[in-house]
Amino acid sequence: MSAGATEPTTDGAPLLDVPPAMGLDAAAFADRFLVEGAHAKLWFEGAGAKPGGALVVSFDNLATIDEGWPRPPWAWKRLEPLGHAVLGVQSHAKDWFRQPTAPALLRGLEERGFFRRFSRVVLTGASMGGFAALNFAPLIPEARVLAFSAQSTMNKVIAPFEHRFPYAVRKSNWEGMPFLDAAAAVPYIRRVVLVYDPFVPEDRAHAARMAGPNVQLLRVPFCTHEAIRVVLKSGTFPMLVEAMVAGDRVPEDFWRAFRARRQVPKWQRALLGAAANRGRPRLVIRAAEAMLRQAADLPEEETLFIRRARRAAANALKAAAG
Repeated sequence: MSAGATEPTTDGAPLLDVPPAMGLDAAAFADRFLVEGAHAKLWFEGAGAKPGGALVVSFDNLATIDEGWPRPPWAWKRLEPLGHAVLGVQSHAKDWFRQPTAPALLRGLEERGFFRRFSRVVLTGASMGGFAALNFAPLIPEARVLAFSAQSTMNKVIAPFEHRFPYAVRKSNWEGMPFLDAAAAVPYIRRVVLVYDPFVPEDRAHAARMAGPNVQLLRVPFCTHEAIRVVLKSGTFPMLVEAMVAGDRVPEDFWRAFRARRQVPKWQRALLGAAANRGRPRLVIRAAEAMLRQAADLPEEETLFIRRARRAAANALKAAAG
């Protein structure tokens, strides 16, 4: 049974098929394993992968920590059909992986030759997970990174523009190296694709700190800090992963496929909200009407926010006309 597969329990709740627990020495040669540490775990699924193929290493984010345990590797449902081996790096807390366990476990696998089993290694994650993917990539020779809305650091001196997630930041350690600043790690990564919304000031500032000749910046306006959700809903996440597995750059074909974002409610809300906040009611009306045409077959309750935005814009035009 693969990760995420379920079987019934006595109370009817699903039970995840957790891999066998083992130490690093055995894990380096196993097809499935769970390595547990004080602050993090490694969950590996490679039994159904192509021999000598690619490995995708995915990292938890703040939202996945709330799912509790057991949970499969981040984005497992989207990664499993691609046929690559998957290694999930799972934190026990909302700590941005500012802890000794995760890097020690990855370093331990590298020392035992685990990553040399694969033709290419791609690290991926969103927000907290993107920060970790960037920071830890230099531990794995020739690794690539696909990061979504990644912070470069949450240190207030280095990134004074960052004021989000105050509780989680306060509970984690943001003093001292190593792995304090992902911008310092970027020059040592073979290739980085960083996906972010340029209209989110903090994400734009972090991206600017991490820009470089080995970095492809994918600007996805109106996707918010949760750009990964829009990418997932648009169905283009597998395309991005495969682009990193096959090469070092996301092709132009991605943008054609990413037009599907226009039907994703999160993107629609952000676009309508931005137009309204900029005092452009006519743009709100045009956009809302285009969205409603696309959503003609959807139940009314699913497009209520669009119709409300159109009504508010129409009222704003009437008020301006006197």
